[in-house]
Amino acid sequence: MSDLATIRRTSPGAERDLVGAGPLAPLLADPEVTDVLVNGVQVWTDRGQGLVREQLTMPSADAVRRLAQRLAAAAGRRLDDGTPFVDARLADGTRLHAVLPPVATGGPYLSLRTFRQRTLSLAELVPPRLAELLHAVVTARLTLLISGGTGSGKTTLLNALLAQVPARERIVVVEDSAELRPVHPHAIGLQARTANVEGVGGVGLTELVRQALRMRPDRLVVGECRGAEVVDLLAALNTGHEGSAGTLHANAAGDVPARLEALGLLGGLPRAALHAQVAAAVRVLLHLRRTPSGRVLEAVCLLAADGPDRLVTAHPAWTAAAGPGPAAGGLCRLLRERDVTPPTWLVGR
Repeated sequence: MSDLATIRRTSPGAERDLVGAGPLAPLLADPEVTDVLVNGVQVWTDRGQGLVREQLTMPSADAVRRLAQRLAAAAGRRLDDGTPFVDARLADGTRLHAVLPPVATGGPYLSLRTFRQRTLSLAELVPPRLAELLHAVVTARLTLLISGGTGSGKTTLLNALLAQVPARERIVVVEDSAELRPVHPHAIGLQARTANVEGVGGVGLTELVRQALRMRPDRLVVGECRGAEVVDLLAALNTGHEGSAGTLHANAAGDVPARLEALGLLGGLPRAALHAQVAAAVRVLLHLRRTPSGRVLEAVCLLAADGPDRLVTAHPAWTAAAGPGPAAGGLCRLLRERDVTPPTWLVGR
C-alpha cells in the first residue's frame, strides 16, 4: 500500500494537508470567496465585501512555505531561495502568487484568486436598465475598455458582456493568465507563458496579440493591458475588429487616457499617435469601483478626442451618482448609426 493510501485510510485530515491547497481548501471551495490571502500565518478572505480575517491560522511559516512550493510545483513552476516569487495558474483555474522571505519581510505571503466555476450573467451584475444599455453596446459592436482597480470586477463583467456576443461570431481571448470563460459557443483563448529557469520559452502578450490576428477573430479581447501590448491591441482595433474589448487598471474613468499614454510609451508609441489610435478605435469606457457594499459599475463614458491637441477625454454618458450625463446623446447616436435602438430611458438626455 502506498504512503498516500495509508494516510488516506488512517487520517483523512492529514491527507488534506499534504495534497491540494491543504487547510485552505475549504475556503477555496466556498463559492462566495474570491480571494484567499496568507500573511505569514494569518489567513484573510474576500467574499465581495472586502477583506475579512478568518479564524483559521496556518500552523507555521514553514507550513505556508511548503504549501506554496507544492502548489507552484503542481503548476510546473519553481519556488525557492533562488526564485523567491511565483505567479502561476493552477489546474482548476485558481491564480497563485507567492513570495518567500527575505523578499517577503513578514512572509511567506500567499495570494490565491479563485476560479469562479459559474459565470455570472449581466442581469446578476447590474440593474436591468444598465443591462439593457450594455447589451445594446455589445450588439452595436462598439469597441470598449473596462477599467477599475484590483478586484473591482473587470474580468467578471467582461465575461458577462462576451456572453452577449452573437453565436455566429468568433471571439479570440488573449490573457496573461487565463481567467475569462465566456459562455459562448465560439470563444477560444491564448495564454502567455513565462520563461523557464534558463530564461527561454517565454511567450508574451505582444506576440499572442499578433498570433490572434491570424486566427480570423470577429472580436479580439485582451484580458488585461498592462504593458507594451497596448500598442499591438490598438493597431488591431484599427484594422476592422469592431466590438473588441480589453481591461486595464485605473483609479477613475478620467485617468484612463493617462494610463493608456503610460502603456503606449512602453511600446514606443508617441503621445499624439496613441491618442489618435484610441480616438479612432475605442468608443466606450466602463469604469468599475470596489465599495464597502460591493463592486459597482460607476460610469459609462464615451472616449473622444477634444481640443486643439486632439487628446482623448472620457465623457460621462451615465454615472451611478447622477444618472444620464452629457455624453448620453452621443452614445444614443452611435447606437442608432449601427441600427441598434438605444434604451428609452437614455434617449433625449
